[in-house]
Amino acid sequence: MSLKVVIGCEGTDLLTVRRVLGGASFELGQDAIAAITSARLKIDALLKSGKPIYGVNTGFGRLASTVVPANELGLLQRNLLLSHACSTGRLFSPDIVRIMIFLRVASLARGRSGIRLETVNTLVKLGNSRFMPVVPSQGSLGASGDLAPLSHMCLPILGEGECVDQYGQIISGAKALDAIGIKPVELQAKEGLALINGTQAMTALMCSAVLDFRMLMDAADATAAITLEALLGTDSALDPELISLRSHPGAMESAELIRKHLEGSEILYSHSSCGKVQDAYSLRCTPQVHGASRDALKYIETTLERELRAVTDNPLLMEDGRAVSGGNFHGQPVALAADHLKIAVAELANISERRTERLLNPDLSGLPAFLSPAPGTNSGLMIAQYTAASLVSENKVLAHPASVDSISVSGCQEDHVSMGTTAARQAVEIVRNSCHVLATELVAAVQAHRFLNRGVMGRGTQKTFDTVSTVFPPLDKDRQFVSDIEAVACLIREGSI
Repeated sequence: MSLKVVIGCEGTDLLTVRRVLGGASFELGQDAIAAITSARLKIDALLKSGKPIYGVNTGFGRLASTVVPANELGLLQRNLLLSHACSTGRLFSPDIVRIMIFLRVASLARGRSGIRLETVNTLVKLGNSRFMPVVPSQGSLGASGDLAPLSHMCLPILGEGECVDQYGQIISGAKALDAIGIKPVELQAKEGLALINGTQAMTALMCSAVLDFRMLMDAADATAAITLEALLGTDSALDPELISLRSHPGAMESAELIRKHLEGSEILYSHSSCGKVQDAYSLRCTPQVHGASRDALKYIETTLERELRAVTDNPLLMEDGRAVSGGNFHGQPVALAADHLKIAVAELANISERRTERLLNPDLSGLPAFLSPAPGTNSGLMIAQYTAASLVSENKVLAHPASVDSISVSGCQEDHVSMGTTAARQAVEIVRNSCHVLATELVAAVQAHRFLNRGVMGRGTQKTFDTVSTVFPPLDKDRQFVSDIEAVACLIREGSI
């Protein structure tokens, strides 16, 4: 997983991002080196023509019509980064910042931005070092790219800004460069804009959210199966012919996975004559609810994979040497995908919390109240559901689409923005919340099974039970078990459920 990644001139993909998140170093391939070098020659040719070209020899935003003297073009690019590095809020994690660097390099390696090879190589060396730039998380409108966070990200290669080491200590960008053994970059025409005019902050966040969503999605089906079994539900709603009559692929996939988890279950058929006609929606409609989230994940992944191959900058260089201004930096595609992810994951948590209620409520489960062997003196898992309910309600607030908002900036030149980075930050938070909610249901389902004596569990549900039991011992009396739930959440995130 940690083998070196070679960046070509066709962008990257989610699998490669996962490798970099796993610790793989990265470098430019020969095709990327050739593309970057060729693009810089085109910039040099445009500069010799003397024509005003946005971002190359003019100001930015509202100042686009202001031509900058040739001897001040380097200062223009340096000032761009210094003035735009004005984010605020909690810091992005070093892992997210490293992915931001990797993604920006992958976009520049397409050879359409006109940055110099030595500048990109300096960014690569920083990304592979033990120091990561200090990048506050708030301040991007996600329209002219992630200008503010990417400026913070790139300041250290100029010997400016700050970095954090592997121990969490913050040092100046100049000291970090000195420790790595590289000299600060002196920017030339177009380079500052090329470094920051992209969607790499929101895309890095979305990569993290989507990779966790994948794990969460499969865990949700496994959890629903073990809960259905613990509540003595029926698998009739999972009937493949029934599900196929609606033909949504996500629903069919979730139903199939849940059926596989329940294969061989004696518990499921131990109550066939109990007289219950059908289960509550949170059990009966699981394939439809989970399946809709599965279908959403497919759309989100497709959008993200396109963005990972994209060139997000302005202006961009055409094959014939023209510099064309456009809007490839606008984050709307990622913003909509992020908002869709927020809703899809929040719904997994919503239905999970309702299943937890059924496990803990003795009137619905037929089991001891709050799954305590001695309810009354002991509260059991009562308050664990409170936390889950709190997170579910918080998700509902965070799931409000950020992309429907916009605000005009830069003297009305940039008069529609995506808010994609806000949406992506919220997506990461909803995924984190939902992982805890699902872990709570898993803990409750495993504890519920400890009260049953109705035969063999399903092959999949038994595996889930055994995996969770490694970090969640029987709750025979009240104790502090928050670390148990967090341990189960870790199992979900690493794909063990």
